[in-house]
Amino acid sequence: MEQLMDMGFSRELAAQALAATGGKSTLTATEWILSHRKMESVNTTVGPSFRQQQPESNLTKRLRQGEPLESQQEMPAPVVPHSQSPLPLTLAPSGTPGTSGAAAPGMKTPLWSGKNQVPLAERMRPISVDDIVGQDHLLGPRCILRSLLDNNSLSSIILWGPPGTGKTSLVRSIARSVSFRFVSLSAVSSGVKEVREVLEESKRLQKFGQRTLLFLDEIHRFNKAQQDTFLPYVEAGHIVLIGATTENPSFEINAALLSRCRVLMLNKLQPDHIWKLLERAILDREKGVLLSIKGGSRGDSVRIEEDALQFLSHAADGDARVALNSLEIAGMAAFAAWESNLQRPQMDEWCSSTQCEAVKDALQRSHVLYDKTGDEHYNIISALHKSMRGGDADAAIYWLARMLEGGEGPLYVARRLVRFASEDIGLADPQALVLAVACYQACHFLGMPECNVNLAQCVVYLSLAPKSVIVYNAIVAAQCLVREGEQNEPVPLHLRNAPTQLMKDLGYSKGYIYPPNHVGPVEQEYLPPSLRGHQFLQWDKEGADQ
Repeated sequence: MEQLMDMGFSRELAAQALAATGGKSTLTATEWILSHRKMESVNTTVGPSFRQQQPESNLTKRLRQGEPLESQQEMPAPVVPHSQSPLPLTLAPSGTPGTSGAAAPGMKTPLWSGKNQVPLAERMRPISVDDIVGQDHLLGPRCILRSLLDNNSLSSIILWGPPGTGKTSLVRSIARSVSFRFVSLSAVSSGVKEVREVLEESKRLQKFGQRTLLFLDEIHRFNKAQQDTFLPYVEAGHIVLIGATTENPSFEINAALLSRCRVLMLNKLQPDHIWKLLERAILDREKGVLLSIKGGSRGDSVRIEEDALQFLSHAADGDARVALNSLEIAGMAAFAAWESNLQRPQMDEWCSSTQCEAVKDALQRSHVLYDKTGDEHYNIISALHKSMRGGDADAAIYWLARMLEGGEGPLYVARRLVRFASEDIGLADPQALVLAVACYQACHFLGMPECNVNLAQCVVYLSLAPKSVIVYNAIVAAQCLVREGEQNEPVPLHLRNAPTQLMKDLGYSKGYIYPPNHVGPVEQEYLPPSLRGHQFLQWDKEGADQ
């Protein structure tokens, strides 16, 4: 009975098969079930005369005559009844506490079917806003979003935050907390036509007192003209719009739409938040990681060693989706490796011996939040620049590593270092510019990963070098004067070039003193008359030594 049930047949069908075949042979009972189901299927499609013409299979004849099968490969493949869930998986040998039986010899039990086909990160989405972690500044007592939800009211908002911080989960939880009609769209897969249909339907329903909460994920993927579609409907209150984006709304959202929405920033999740989410996935028997490994079987539990949880909590870099997906892959891979082991170790041995390595293999590398064209790109290059300016070589090395591990091109970093050498060091150490240019050339010759040490050497040198912004301030002041000046005066005649006799006759270069022909300083004016005596280089601010 148990072997037939382990093959996926219901208890009733297994009992019927054993009764019909005498209950002595599992193989005979299995063949009876298959033949019985096949006959039932034929009954619904062909007449009795066709069934009578069907020859008895060789396997059926051998089983009926009591002839033994020569190998397990001749055993009929089990057919999972439509009314039953797929074959349950086991985490320990048959007979050990908390197991549901071992799979049949030579058979691979399916890992994915039914509701466990949904990824773990999707299954573990919070149901209530109380389950959201890491966003207490929005959902804490007397905070803005919590106050709105408590009053069953909402205003249009833009949720801005890094990937995996729970933007979509927060919106779905909000939709369950208010009495609004909820419509969810994605700017990746939806067009303006679909959006207009939703907007017009919302406008119609508002006349009957039904308000609509429209969620547009990845709203930054709509261009400015597409975003204009929402303006009249948000303005008139036909919809409450919630947009989610990973990009800076100041640059990616239409200014007119942005002025009608409140921007709420979601914080990057900290390791303790990720740890809490992983624990939920491990302990939840209904939709947690056990469902991915065992297909929804009851009676077993999953243990992940603490070192593995700590590693994954930090390596996910604040992305809950990455952490949960890695946990799921690690659990499935570790179980598959354990299942193929002929010795079949106990559950505790499997957990303690393979889990940490399985998590590392699933993650492959630490997940680094970095977008070479997005907001984080500019945040980190700014952090690198300011760390070098402040003389903190350790911090500068760290931010350099973040950029390189995030996939930033070395030549971009090298160009920024060349700029820094003149902007922040300048005349305090002219050799810094020489080193920065040499670093750029080295990066061009070597490329990644070999040029990482060239960049590190230059970053450390620039961090520790003396700083001077005299030259930088001078050119900024001069350009500002040129841009904002009422008029740009002509070049004084004595400074003009006079390559022809006509120019000489017009007074070009007349009165010019050639300094190399004179000993000592030459009294001569080089600025236009209105700027005579003006100083752009403010030496006194940094000392005469610079």
